[in-house]
Amino acid sequence: MEQFRSADHFSSWAGLVPECKEIAGKKMSTKIRKGNKYLKATIVECARAAIRNKESYLYARYQRIDARRGVKKALIAVAHSMLLAIYHILKDLQPYQDLGSNYYTSLNKEKIRNIKSLENLGFQVILQ
Repeated sequence: MEQFRSADHFSSWAGLVPECKEIAGKKMSTKIRKGNKYLKATIVECARAAIRNKESYLYARYQRIDARRGVKKALIAVAHSMLLAIYHILKDLQPYQDLGSNYYTSLNKEKIRNIKSLENLGFQVILQ
């Protein structure tokens, strides 16, 4: 993995990063880049299989992005996350540790705790 400078360089080589075309503040096409077509197809297929496990971090990530961006963009985002994990697994020789399906809800609990601490200080917090 030394031939890649970083995990982002690896995912760019694979072609699983969206292009960022912006001209005068207007966003243009955001299709994914050309890359290694065999690796890209394999990782996307693995992402399809990974989101079938309802108790995994990848499924939770898929659900969050699918609600905002759509099925295809969510699938590519999960494939990108898997590719980043693969890079670090191979580079650092560490086993994969799933963060779990409640990873994002635990992040929200931290925000809720911050809101409650503000209320304890006497501030009135209104969520919209």
